[in-house]
Amino acid sequence: EVQLVESGGGLVQPGGSLRLSCAASGFTFDYYAMSWVRQAPGKGLEWVSTITRNGGTTYYPESMKGRFTIFRDNAKNTTYLRMNSLKSDDPAVYYCTKPLGIFNDYGTFGSWGQGTQVTVSS
Repeated sequence: EVQLVESGGGLVQPGGSLRLSCAASGFTFDYYAMSWVRQAPGKGLEWVSTITRNGGTTYYPESMKGRFTIFRDNAKNTTYLRMNSLKSDDPAVYYCTKPLGIFNDYGTFGSWGQGTQVTVSS
């Protein structure tokens, strides 16, 4: 029974920062890469970031490099997303996801959390 529980969303001003958390359970956490995906109102899903199982490598779309940082604490079974310099196009529901496969699966999103809302407004 995979469970992914996101938290940390909220309202922030443009240019502000948030740290999202994803508490994982029901699987061997450090066997899996982890990802964040978001969906803005009226828009499709957008991949945000991915981190390898041991946290050694991270991946981002170009628009988020330098602003967003994904990291994980395997001792706590938790993945994080630090978001800096938030912009008006960042508001969305942010989802934590687990891939289908272990180790080097960076391209699937097999399990999803409920999401946490991020709002950027002045």
